[in-house]
Amino acid sequence: MDQLRRYIQAGEGVTQDFKFRIDDQRKIARTLCAFANTKGGKLFIGVKDNGKIAGCNPEEEFHMIEGASQLYCKPTIAFTTRIWEADFKLVLEVDVPESSDKYHTAINDSGKQVAYLRVLDRTVEVGKIQRMVWHEQAKNTSRPETFDEDSMRLLRLFQEDAFTLSKLYRLSGLPFKQVDKLLARFICWDLVEIVYDVEQTRYQAVSDNHKKT
Repeated sequence: MDQLRRYIQAGEGVTQDFKFRIDDQRKIARTLCAFANTKGGKLFIGVKDNGKIAGCNPEEEFHMIEGASQLYCKPTIAFTTRIWEADFKLVLEVDVPESSDKYHTAINDSGKQVAYLRVLDRTVEVGKIQRMVWHEQAKNTSRPETFDEDSMRLLRLFQEDAFTLSKLYRLSGLPFKQVDKLLARFICWDLVEIVYDVEQTRYQAVSDNHKKT
């Protein structure tokens, strides 16, 4: 129980989420996919958003999670479970490992099969650029020693500000598909990063302090 308390005290974040109970398999499938596509994570069912232990029926919740994975996640999400007891109440821990089979998708509100990521304590729908990044990472495309003129034109824009994809299309003057490809590679090479805001997704230069070593 002490370990469960420590998990709960850490709060919700990139690798943790609390659910009072599972009412919608489609929605929880998005969380499973987001964990698998990011760093993995733990889902605690029977815990309220404020960390209060409410308890659950582990068997019922397990079947809801299993159904969500099998019916709505593509590919299916692997997970393990553990039952905790605290204050005479039961909490189901669902542990989702980071997947090497990126990327997993679930159904969004429009009925489309899309990919998700975990950003802070939110599950975020990702667009084509992130999907292209995963493809580039799988190919392990190496960074060139020098960049051509088109690449430099796009890179120079990031010295000024962060931009939405549509604004990058407009300012760069390059074909849309070329911008997409270059942007995905810049992200793989740790030159540009994706910033997920509440209303829009933007792209900005990676500062020297945040570049990988």
